[in-house]
Amino acid sequence: MRVAAVQLNSTADQVANMAAADRLTRAAVADGASLIVLPEKWTAMGSEADLRAGAETLDGAAIGWARAIARELGVDLVAGSILERVPGQAKFANTSVHVNPAGEVVAAYRKVHMFDVEVGGRSYRESELEEPGEEIVLSRTDGGVELGLSICYDLRFPELYRILAVRGARIVALPAAFTLATTRDHWRTLVRARAIENQVFVVAANQVGEHPAGQQSGGRSMIVDPWGVVLAQAPDGEGHIVAELDLEAQREIRARLPSLANRRPEAYRWPDAQADPTAAQHTTGAAA
Repeated sequence: MRVAAVQLNSTADQVANMAAADRLTRAAVADGASLIVLPEKWTAMGSEADLRAGAETLDGAAIGWARAIARELGVDLVAGSILERVPGQAKFANTSVHVNPAGEVVAAYRKVHMFDVEVGGRSYRESELEEPGEEIVLSRTDGGVELGLSICYDLRFPELYRILAVRGARIVALPAAFTLATTRDHWRTLVRARAIENQVFVVAANQVGEHPAGQQSGGRSMIVDPWGVVLAQAPDGEGHIVAELDLEAQREIRARLPSLANRRPEAYRWPDAQADPTAAQHTTGAAA
């Protein structure tokens, strides 16, 4: 199975963003890919005003394009993520959509973890604009391969990936807009870790370069196998990468090193609130 990750430098210009996505999706299919993953917020990056202007329902132009090109080219397409206008919801959802070769939306995943952090000298507060999702989503490609959906900051939460693996995921799609600082220091390690510990392929499509409002993304989109081998990594700049996924080799890895089968869920207990590291830090500080 041949897959591709598309790396974009999205701006506030939605028409230009969609044209770049169209061009690179077609190039990936010309290179033999039957599953293509676009990056996070591929339709619009920039200020809050830019993001609001780019928000759409799942019946809008972005997913309409995704459905049309998947049907035209006969491929599975994970249309990165868009800011979704959800009926009856005040805030947007950050939503990744899987479209099959018939042009049908077969799965939609709303990002569970909000990027509320301070990094690289900049504060990010996704929760001010976005509502977190509540459901972990497993889809399936047209060829019947189980496909887990995740988005960007989710990469730091191994629980989500483990649940996908336990549910049967063999590939996990990761559209992202990882910052320059975190791409440089954490991206490769985290992508490989999620692949190794869950014995899945990870197709990680990142944004790259400078965006409006001062945001910078780190690129280095990659495709990693269940042994942690980086099968392909993108150079700086817009483009796409492709790799062949050996699903039989994945079965052999899981048979020889059956870490998923050797799990002992009956022995696992979530710690109570008193064991929360944040709470412990607060308690220690008060005692001091």
